[in-house]
Order: sequence, then C-alpha cells, then structure tokens
Amino acid sequence: MADEPALTLLYDGGCPLCLREVDTLRARDRGRGRIRFVDIDAPDYDPSAHGGISYREAMGRMRGLCADGRVIKDVAVFREAYRLVGLGWLYAPTTWPLIGPVVNALYGLWARWRLRLTGRDDLETLCDRRKASGE
Repeated sequence: MADEPALTLLYDGGCPLCLREVDTLRARDRGRGRIRFVDIDAPDYDPSAHGGISYREAMGRMRGLCADGRVIKDVAVFREAYRLVGLGWLYAPTTWPLIGPVVNALYGLWARWRLRLTGRDDLETLCDRRKASGE
C-alpha cells in the first residue's frame, strides 16, 4: 500500500532523550510519512498491532518494523531511520567491521542503563505497573 511507511519506529515516549530523537526524525521527514512513530509507553500500545513486540521487549531494546515485515533492533533501527530522512551517512560507519561492533556494544550499555540514566523506574517495575493497570 502506498501509504505504508517504510519503517515503524517503536519508541519510549516517557524518555526525554528518545523524544528528542523522535522530534529530530519527524522534522527531517517533513511530513512525508516515511517513518511511523509509535509510543510504546502510551496506555494504548498494542503489541499485536506491531509485530507482536511486547512492551518489555520494546522498552528493553530499540525496535523497528520494516514495511516488508522484518523486525530490526538496536543500532539498525537508527541506521534505517536516518537513511530514510536523508542522513544515512551519519550511521553508515556503523556497518564497518571495526566500528560496528564497538557501536553495537555501546548501544547495549546504553539500553541497559537508559532507564536509570533518564530518571525512570527499572524495567521490572515499569512492566509490573503496566500489568497491574491492565494495559
């Protein structure tokens, strides 16, 4: 379908750094709809509508859904999103043999500590709270 975005980016709307990144990507997309942004922290987030990606999975590591049904994660999501808005060169080095593994390792550390560094509850607490509220 022509209106289908090339990438559906799942992001944490409760994370100030994530929101800044999404705002940057939205501005660069200039309303062309190449990327659909889905806030996984919203009460109406529905995993079944987004490749079965659970709240826990999406909160733990960055996820994206490509128009062809592939699920991508971690740095690959940023690489694809920035490519779609014309800034692919920023993430191109993440495909290089020496740089890619280092960037992936750094992202892994960021993903592990992101909630704490942004003043949020830990993943278990967030998941328990979401489950208790019936979301």
